[in-house]
Amino acid sequence: MTRACSEGKLRDSYKLEAPEMHILYLHQYFTPPDGCGSTRSYEMARRFVAAGHRVTLVTSDAFFPPSYQWPSLVTAMNLDGIELKVIRAKYSNKQSYIRRILAFFYFAILSSWVALRIGKVDLIFATSTPLTIMIPAVLAKHLKRAAMVFEVRDQWPSVPIALGILRNRIAIFIARQMERIAYAEASHIVALSPPTADGIRSAGVPAEKISVVPNCSDIEFFRSASGIHNSFLEQHPQFKDKKIVAYAGTLGFANGVDYLIALAAQLKTSLPDVVFAIVGDGAKRRELLALSQELGVHHVNTWILPPAPKRDVASLFASATVCASTFIKEAAPWPNSANKFFDALAAGKPIIVNYGGWQKSLLENSGAGIALPTSDIEAAAKSLTEYLRDTDALEKACAASRKIGETQFNRNYWARKLMMILEQAAKNSAPRTDSDIFTQAGSPSNGRLASSPSLERLQFPNKSNSNEEHV
Repeated sequence: MTRACSEGKLRDSYKLEAPEMHILYLHQYFTPPDGCGSTRSYEMARRFVAAGHRVTLVTSDAFFPPSYQWPSLVTAMNLDGIELKVIRAKYSNKQSYIRRILAFFYFAILSSWVALRIGKVDLIFATSTPLTIMIPAVLAKHLKRAAMVFEVRDQWPSVPIALGILRNRIAIFIARQMERIAYAEASHIVALSPPTADGIRSAGVPAEKISVVPNCSDIEFFRSASGIHNSFLEQHPQFKDKKIVAYAGTLGFANGVDYLIALAAQLKTSLPDVVFAIVGDGAKRRELLALSQELGVHHVNTWILPPAPKRDVASLFASATVCASTFIKEAAPWPNSANKFFDALAAGKPIIVNYGGWQKSLLENSGAGIALPTSDIEAAAKSLTEYLRDTDALEKACAASRKIGETQFNRNYWARKLMMILEQAAKNSAPRTDSDIFTQAGSPSNGRLASSPSLERLQFPNKSNSNEEHV
């Protein structure tokens, strides 16, 4: 299905006389569908619009492609029904720590000003990181007298403290106070993984105030890549007739992508038919290029390619044998909800990780992939070699991965759950807890949902339905 056709059906299916709720969505790192990065906010917001809500999203231009033009400090534009207010506020993972902190507060100040100039809203929905997004969220909550829901993607400041990035006692104290205020001011808190929810509870937040809405798999989007997977091989003929280990994501300090380059060096001679395609950008890109040259794998069995929009990532994953998600040991990644993991599920590909926690357990229990040793690269190379040679195991992993994406992490189901949380918060009543939602809604695979006016307008496929529309 083409995008134009899909969007046309979307408008026809969900056309309403008037919006039900005006949501002020705050996200510094919003990425459009043709940008390079997480499109969670775009995918969720356009589903809210499809259900009849009005969404005004305040963001920065940091993750928009260069083709977009910003004639003023704040530019208004409409993207698939989402009313965007885009602030010129550059940010990059390559910036120094101080410059990034300044960028966070610069956006927090300007977005507060922009948010307060927007008319009446029924709900503020703020997604973190960075934690400074709580500043415009709390201000808007009080001055507009609207409920605020706070989404926690990575638990700050715990993550930068664990990584040793945030060490100054005063800075840590300020960050902890911001975290405390954000949680206290929120009507409800959304966590992206169960361990993140546990971390929020450990900060003194009652369990009934927290719901888990994980990152999701865009099933139909990646399924349609089966028709375009040759485009990646056409653009990169060096990968033809090879087994591809694919990584698509940030090349930052915490991501530990040097692990894959070390693996490539181990497999260079023993498995000449295996190649590594690393797609992305970040603070460690130059170091990774230098390391690949030092280990003799640069353009031998390893290519570090520029960041790519999601459609190109879908093409890469469609061509891949396995998809990889890595982190350094110190990153404590088990609360993590890495997009690449869920994109691999959507593509129906085996997944390899080098960390523990809930994602490792999911892979091992389902057979959708394997966890490699974190610190023993020789043992990891041996395990990966055996896995890549086991055709039967790879085929079973593809089926298991696809099933998990469809039945446990389907975007349409989780967008409904998130929308129900927002609707309940806007009505100034306590949102239903996870157990209440699942009691009424069943599981993501059976398509039954709790009663909600806007939820009823969205369609979730039954497990047997293989023709789900990408909405």
